[in-house]
Amino acid sequence: MATLAATVRDRGEGERRWFSGGGLHTWLATAEETGGAFLLFEFTAQQGKVTPVHIHPASDETFYLLDGEIQLDLDGKRRNLSTGGVVVIPRGVPHAFMVVSPTTRFLTLQTPGTDEAFYRLASEPALDGSPPIPVDFDRIRVAAEQTGAIQIVGPPPF
Repeated sequence: MATLAATVRDRGEGERRWFSGGGLHTWLATAEETGGAFLLFEFTAQQGKVTPVHIHPASDETFYLLDGEIQLDLDGKRRNLSTGGVVVIPRGVPHAFMVVSPTTRFLTLQTPGTDEAFYRLASEPALDGSPPIPVDFDRIRVAAEQTGAIQIVGPPPF
């Protein structure tokens, strides 16, 4: 069995990607670096960013809010989550979120790290000074269909 190398990233380090669903990802630990165990990224977004209702059929998703507030829709039930809050969303649970504060930053942990291919197909490198890419839910849908990492089960519920 091969031993993985340690992954160390300081503040501001990590691959940065503009997500076509809105917002910026800073990848802190990739599936390759963790032997597929998990994917960890920091997500930054502006007020009004929404996701469609979706499920992750093969991974659990955890959010830890570093700053700001989001409104969650978990299987049709609404709940706000603010700085210091955490939500663990088991695979197969329909969910969506909307950013309600001016900005938000949170960590996203997906276990195992099988959804990385989806995020790569649905994003572009965020080079220094590059503007965000436009929100494109069609691109999200195509990436979801190609990878099977998520299944969109409804429009944004907000």
